[in-house]
Amino acid sequence: MKKSIFLAIFLLAIIHSWAQASIVDTVEVYSNSMKKKLKAVIIRPDHYNSSTTLPVVYLLHGYSDNHAGWLTKAAGFQKAADLHNMIIVCPDGGYSSWYWDSPVDAQSQYETYISKELVAFVDAQYKTIRDRRGRAITGLSMGGHGALYLALKHQDVFGAAGSMSGGVDIRPFPNNWDMAKRLGKLADEPERWEKNTVINMLHLLTPNHLSLIIDCGTDDFFYEVNENLHKQLLYRNIPHDYITRPGGHTWPYWANAVQYQLLFMSNYFNKK
Repeated sequence: MKKSIFLAIFLLAIIHSWAQASIVDTVEVYSNSMKKKLKAVIIRPDHYNSSTTLPVVYLLHGYSDNHAGWLTKAAGFQKAADLHNMIIVCPDGGYSSWYWDSPVDAQSQYETYISKELVAFVDAQYKTIRDRRGRAITGLSMGGHGALYLALKHQDVFGAAGSMSGGVDIRPFPNNWDMAKRLGKLADEPERWEKNTVINMLHLLTPNHLSLIIDCGTDDFFYEVNENLHKQLLYRNIPHDYITRPGGHTWPYWANAVQYQLLFMSNYFNKK
């Protein structure tokens, strides 16, 4: 008798866990700026159909990855959609776009795509809060740079932004990760490099307008540039959360870090 009761409780627990699973869609979005379709993963909370409108977090991937990277390499993170009652969008940001509108590559116009075309698509197709107070953006590595870059330039679109192990100052790495293919060589186009690195864009910020969270492991090759960004934000009296802990430029670090990022975004959405 006890075994039967235990089995029934166990089965009910499994059914309940299945019922609380987030809903994952893969969609195609046409980019008019690049004249091509791009895939995106849209993660909705289980109770999406009974919801009115929901906030959205745009979660960007790193160099050489794609729209499916977060799902395949940080499996389970999507449960945060249920936990925080939010929509999570994982775009395809290209192999090495750095989320710029490239002045030298017409097929790499990812600032326009993410901040305008994709946001418009998501707002048209899903039950979203169509306001900066209901939108946030974050990402890892190249995507950490991209999230801060896009949020700083488009504060009318995003109300909160984060970065995990972000390349927040590109100038120390002129020969890495195809950046020269997007901006031209540093030696030939120094002004472009100065203009398009996050640490040189802080003049666009005013205190408390854009909520910020920055995270980088102490063993990461981007740790020093993140420390410098933190110090510059302090110097300018820009409030922000800054997290460091032991860890490198690895998926185990990001699978942990993304939980803090999404909690931060949830707190932003829920503040009065």
